[in-house]
Amino acid sequence: MRYVSADEKLSVIGLVHLVYLVDLVHLVSFVQPNKQDKPKKPNNGLSTLMGFFSILLGMAMLLANSVALAEESQSVSPSSSSTEKGSSYSDLSGFTDEIRKRAEAQAGKNWKETADAVLILERETKWNRYLKTALHLPDWVDLGIENRTRFESYDHPWRSTQASGGGQTDSQAVLRSRVRVGLGNGPFRFLFEGQDSRAYWNNAPGDFVNTTTVNEWDMLQLFGSMTLDNVAGSGLRTDLHFGRMTLDFGRRRYVARNDFRNTSNAFDGVHWQVSEGKTWRVRAFLVEPVLRNEVRLDEQSANSVFWGTYAESQHFPWFNVNVFYFGLNDQHTPTKITQRTYGTYGLRLFKSPAIGEFDYEFEGAIQTGRLGNVDHFAYNPNAEAGYTFNLPWTPRLLAQYTYASGTRTPGGSQNQDFDPLFGARNFDLIPAGDFGPFFRSNISSPGWRLIAHPAQDWTVQIKQRFWYLAEARGVYSGGQLQDSTGGAGNYLGHDLQLRVQWAVSQNLDFDAGYDHWFKGSYFDSPAIIAQMPAGGNKDTDYFYFQMRVRL
Repeated sequence: MRYVSADEKLSVIGLVHLVYLVDLVHLVSFVQPNKQDKPKKPNNGLSTLMGFFSILLGMAMLLANSVALAEESQSVSPSSSSTEKGSSYSDLSGFTDEIRKRAEAQAGKNWKETADAVLILERETKWNRYLKTALHLPDWVDLGIENRTRFESYDHPWRSTQASGGGQTDSQAVLRSRVRVGLGNGPFRFLFEGQDSRAYWNNAPGDFVNTTTVNEWDMLQLFGSMTLDNVAGSGLRTDLHFGRMTLDFGRRRYVARNDFRNTSNAFDGVHWQVSEGKTWRVRAFLVEPVLRNEVRLDEQSANSVFWGTYAESQHFPWFNVNVFYFGLNDQHTPTKITQRTYGTYGLRLFKSPAIGEFDYEFEGAIQTGRLGNVDHFAYNPNAEAGYTFNLPWTPRLLAQYTYASGTRTPGGSQNQDFDPLFGARNFDLIPAGDFGPFFRSNISSPGWRLIAHPAQDWTVQIKQRFWYLAEARGVYSGGQLQDSTGGAGNYLGHDLQLRVQWAVSQNLDFDAGYDHWFKGSYFDSPAIIAQMPAGGNKDTDYFYFQMRVRL
């Protein structure tokens, strides 16, 4: 058994209290909004209900330090006995310990699968339901609440859209709160998931803010599902989902339920899958991407349609295969040159990491179609090879490479900028958030990564990547900068990142990171300097610290 000192425990509780003080500010904004803030969503019955729910959410979150941390209470050293705190502390400890035991009894083989379990990664749905247990809800009701609070800051902004800010440091506090309510644990199920994403301290000129950081009260998921096991005695399972949903496919490079980013992709439509255990499965979907709005309710457009199929095979552990096709017909923008009609064809081959063994992954995609009035042809190969050493900390060393094509002749008859669709990038490229200087478009990036586990539930990563434009005359999408003559060259620099994660339990985790971006010669070109904020060619330091609590 691992013992935790009383001082260490109090330090963690102190951090929880600090973050919830920020959350209280978040809640006050519903009751008495700042007149200098952007206009809120329409003041109707729904917004009133959302405001009331926000207060309930805050009350539940303020209990998290005594419930989520109760999972660790049994590991406190006997020398720090709760008897020192008095009988009230003992009563509270006994109450939270009882909730913990009952909630954990519902895990493992007793876990009730959520309605979106086949749509997204398991880590997004599977945690001990303390709040549900405390309310004595029946098995056929699922209730979960989550809050993630992050402080992040970077200096020397480089984006052309931030020129008005004069190059000041951009620091923000971002909060993402979610609530999920599910009904049913048989073949028919229903799920509602709401999400509120907000950012604070981002009102200065030039601060980074858009729908990747802010998306106030909205429905993230609202759907019904049907599941049939052992269809006609075949041993196959099939699932049908209809409504608004989030999706993860494969490694999540092209379609993802965003994790690090403060807002999330969602889709309205239908999803179907058929599978045989974990050996293979085939998925198909036809949806309309949800168009996020910072302060109004999100909508979808019949002029934007996304569809595809995704097949997975794990017949051979050393040779897993994914094959996929994604189609996109996006005509909702009023500007013709931004309207997209793409077909994306892809293949993924991989072997999962194991101690004392090599692992690998290759994922590539080709895009064809039209962008505005010109033809579109682009491609994106990604490769990595690693080895996990049988040593203390089980270090895993990876070599990585990503290439995403760019347009060779700007203004010509063919666009070659790869479109990353609805994918994620924090896991293999660089932290997103308000930083995120690189997208999976017009880049060539070799690099390496070292992952180690110095203690149980701790993960440390060190990563370095070198960054080049695939085409020097094309657009650098991470800053909306371009030298159409190619005179600025293509070297964007390299970055060195340190990331430390501590998963205290399924219900509480911490994540901190630092990234230093050594900017390359591209940013010293007079043609590029003229497009950036003052000091944008200087190196950038990015730091973040976040905590997530689930109940």
